[in-house]
Amino acid sequence: MKIVKSKRPIRPFFHKSLKWVFWVSISLYVSTSLLINHVPNTKLTSNNPHHHQLLPTNPKTRSSRFVPRALFESTPEEPLQKPKPTINLDLKIYIYELPEQYNSDWLSNDRCSTHLFASEVAIHRALMGSEARTLDPYEADFFFVPVYLNCNFSTENGFPSTHQSRGLISSAVRFVSSNMPFWNRSDGADHVFVASHDYGPCFHSIEGDAIRDGIPEVLRKSIFLQTFGVTFRHTCQEAEHVLIPPYVPPGSLRSTEEGFPVDGKRVIPVFFRGKVEVHPKNFSGRVYSKGVRTMIWRKFKRNRKFFYLRRHRIEDYQSEIRRSVFCLCPLGWAPWSPRLVESVALGCVPVIIADGIRLPFAETVRWPEISLRVAERDVGKLERILRHVANTNLTTIQRNLWDPAKTGALLFNDRVKSGDATWHVIRSLRERLLHRSYRRTMISANEHVTRSID
Repeated sequence: MKIVKSKRPIRPFFHKSLKWVFWVSISLYVSTSLLINHVPNTKLTSNNPHHHQLLPTNPKTRSSRFVPRALFESTPEEPLQKPKPTINLDLKIYIYELPEQYNSDWLSNDRCSTHLFASEVAIHRALMGSEARTLDPYEADFFFVPVYLNCNFSTENGFPSTHQSRGLISSAVRFVSSNMPFWNRSDGADHVFVASHDYGPCFHSIEGDAIRDGIPEVLRKSIFLQTFGVTFRHTCQEAEHVLIPPYVPPGSLRSTEEGFPVDGKRVIPVFFRGKVEVHPKNFSGRVYSKGVRTMIWRKFKRNRKFFYLRRHRIEDYQSEIRRSVFCLCPLGWAPWSPRLVESVALGCVPVIIADGIRLPFAETVRWPEISLRVAERDVGKLERILRHVANTNLTTIQRNLWDPAKTGALLFNDRVKSGDATWHVIRSLRERLLHRSYRRTMISANEHVTRSID
């Protein structure tokens, strides 16, 4: 912080002493305030299975000129400080009621609410019944904009098309900004969207196209719940965001488990079933999976005693995962894959082959304890690597996999359950709110010191 110089000369010793006194005073004031306001949050860890209170309610009367705490500026590139768990902080989310063309009209196709991008539907449903929801926009900390961007299944390959995504979300912003004052008040900085496609708010499935077009300018200040995340700088994660898992229907996982014998053995050492490009000279072959899947197929497809590799999905795909020891999770169009969630939920050790991938809810899931990472350049050594793990620490990894907290954190439910994926989304938003409030406190303290010295 730059201290504004006094107009009257001050001796260096006295000047330094005065600054020291002010900093100590402000630090003691902030620390004392936090301790005095501390109220243990018992509702977050309620043992009642029917009680899904996520955040403490603290009804307040707020005027129409109230500025939500989420507006305090936060830079996406800055690492968020982990908030103190002892601090009690309420959170309120207002959900816009948009015309049906933006969401419910798309539900006429059942796949809209079940495919791998369907977290946009699941989060909307869960928030609607959450105690974090408020019907009064003037007391909201965040505003959720429920636009379903991944339900246009008009393409020949059956995957959702993204060509309408930019137009649809821009239209939703125009509707919101012209009918209520909250978007214009913050330029969308306290507005939350789900961007669950391959490259999140860039709205493309091809990385080159995503980088070229980037995040639409009107959305750059907003917050995204997105599946795409990497450890290095990338255009498609330049906006503030919360990393979320891809959607896997919890019901399908339960059915798979119920149909599997209690003493059923894992008879498949290494499993992969999915798209593989065998013609590397065409466009898809040159780009898709960066050639990783093709290399795995060529090197290990004949090693049937250790590798079970198939190129096409089948109905009982999840039962194969349930019978497998290691499940390969190589990158596809994007680094992430629903195999990550399916493998963890069904007790198969995920083998992640996607350099630089960032994984969701790491504090709870603790990915290094339940998965393996293999560099893309080392796929040719897969058999040697996996045999070594099988002979050393496989039992420990498998035991860690059966922790229900890890599985629960990766699944979206129609109603929020303590510890599930939507619960973690709300907690992440709460952390951001606390971080922004902390930044505001420090900015105010700095301004106070500057004025006092002047």
